[in-house]
Amino acid sequence: MSGMIGKKIGMTSIFDDAGNNIPCTVIEAGPNVVTQVKHAEGADGYDAVQLAYGDKRPSRTPMAMEGHFEKAGTGPKRKVSEFKKFDREVDLGDEVIIEDLFAEGDIIDVVGISKGKGFQGVVKRHGFSGVGMQTHGQGDRERAPGSIGASSDPSRVFKGMRMAGRMGNKRTKTQNLEVVKIIADQNLILVKGSVPGHKGGFVELYSKTA
Repeated sequence: MSGMIGKKIGMTSIFDDAGNNIPCTVIEAGPNVVTQVKHAEGADGYDAVQLAYGDKRPSRTPMAMEGHFEKAGTGPKRKVSEFKKFDREVDLGDEVIIEDLFAEGDIIDVVGISKGKGFQGVVKRHGFSGVGMQTHGQGDRERAPGSIGASSDPSRVFKGMRMAGRMGNKRTKTQNLEVVKIIADQNLILVKGSVPGHKGGFVELYSKTA
């Protein structure tokens, strides 16, 4: 499945030909640089294309990565991702732009790191309704989780019990988003709806053709 690395710029809305207001996420996608091509018959044992995006200062790049980028004839990059089953033939150092992979009307998947929300209780994290109302001295139980298991049998809490904990900051995929508009001269792609992550966060765009 081929794809690209991009950066979430923010959200906007545009009008279609029927006058409908469509909410869109603006993503700056590429240009990406091919920094490695893996082959199934080689030492890697599988086919994949590694892309890099976003300039980075050499002073903040490990020497090993500097040599890795130098082989591709490019400078240090901030984000590196691997894409399997790449649709088009590419060579080391090639540049991949939006129009190479996507067109208006395409359906794509977008992967990003969701916004971190810190340590949250069960009401916010799992949608619990709380134990009860403020009656009979239970004024502090409105957002409590309630019982988490029996005592004598099984005498333990089962794995996966929905409880309070850290929320967000996870790799998240939003599927089947429509490409509404492509602004090629600015490397921008507008997709219908929202995508994971904060403004300025890196995202991966996957085509649905493969």
